[in-house]
Amino acid sequence: MTALKSIRFATLNLLNYAAPPYSFYQLHERYNATQWRQKQQFIIDFLRQSHATVVAFQEVFSPKQLAILCKEQGYDYFATVASPRSDNLYPQVLFNPVVAIAAKIPFQACHELTPCPELLEYLNNQNEFKFNRTPIKCHFDVPGFGDLTCYVVHFKSQRVHSMAHMLNIHNQDDPLLNLLQQTVGMMQSQISRSLEASIVYYDALKTQREKNCATLVMGDFNDNIQSPALSFMTQGFHPTRCEPCLELEQPIVGLTDSFELSSEFANGKIKPATHYYQGRGNVLDYILTSGHFNTGCALSRVKSLHYLSFDKHLNPNQIDEDICVSDHSGIGIEIGF
Repeated sequence: MTALKSIRFATLNLLNYAAPPYSFYQLHERYNATQWRQKQQFIIDFLRQSHATVVAFQEVFSPKQLAILCKEQGYDYFATVASPRSDNLYPQVLFNPVVAIAAKIPFQACHELTPCPELLEYLNNQNEFKFNRTPIKCHFDVPGFGDLTCYVVHFKSQRVHSMAHMLNIHNQDDPLLNLLQQTVGMMQSQISRSLEASIVYYDALKTQREKNCATLVMGDFNDNIQSPALSFMTQGFHPTRCEPCLELEQPIVGLTDSFELSSEFANGKIKPATHYYQGRGNVLDYILTSGHFNTGCALSRVKSLHYLSFDKHLNPNQIDEDICVSDHSGIGIEIGF
C-alpha cells in the first residue's frame, strides 16, 4: 500500500506585530527589547509546532521583520500586498496592520484580491468600497496534490466607530451616544464585515468554477461563522451524495468549515475556542475549504483531514492582553492524500 502524503496549512493572528522602535496605535504602545525577543520566540515556536507548509498571518505592522523570521524557519516565500500607515505627527506610530502569507513551496502567483466591479455595482458599493485589510489571493501547485488557491483574510472587527461627531456630542458616556453605537454602530460593523466576506466568497466560488482548483480561505473572521453577517459563506453546498459532483466532473463549488470535514468532528470532539473575551470563548479564526478537501467526495484526492489547535498560550481568565504572545490561538489542518 502506498503511504499517504501529507501537508499542513495554518493561520495565526499575531496581535500587534510591530518591531521596535515602532509603536502600534499609540505612542506608548510598543515592545521593549525583552518583550520583542519573547514575541519573536513565540512565533518561532508556533511555526515549529505547526509544521505548516503554508501559513497565513494577521495584524502585521512589520512585514520585513516577519519575512526575515520566516526565512530563518525555512519559509523561503513570503508576501504582503499592502503597507501599514504611519501617523502624520509621529511617524513611528503605525496604523492599519496588514495580512501576510509565508510558504515553503513557491507561489505560482500572489496578489491582492481586487473586488469585481460588477459585484460592487450589484451590491450598490461601486465607488466607496475599501477593505479594512486587503486580502491576499495566492496560487500554488502543491506537489502530488495539484492546483490550490489560498485567500488570507482579516475581516472588519466588531469594534464600533464613534458616532459622537455626527451628534456633536463630546461626552463619550452620553446615553444617546451609547445607545446608537450599540445599535446602529454594531449594524454598520456587521454590514462592513459581511460585505468583505461577500467579495471574498464570490471570488473564491468563481475561481473554483473556472479553474476547478482546491480552495482555502484562512484567517481571522472577527465573528462566528454562524453569525448573520457570515453564515452565507458555508450554507448548502456540500451534498451527502456525490451525484452533483460526478455530473459536473468536479467537486461542486462552495466552502465548508474545515473542522466539519475533520476526523475530530467525526469523532464527536467540540471545536476549541480561538479567542477569549471576559472569560468567554469564541471561535473567530477559520480555515474554510472547498469540496476538494471533503474526504467523503468521490472526486476528492484528500483521504484524511485533521483539525489542529495551537492554544497553550491562551488563558481564559486573563483580562489584560499579553503582547508577548497573541490573544488568538493558531489553527491548522493537515490533509493526507
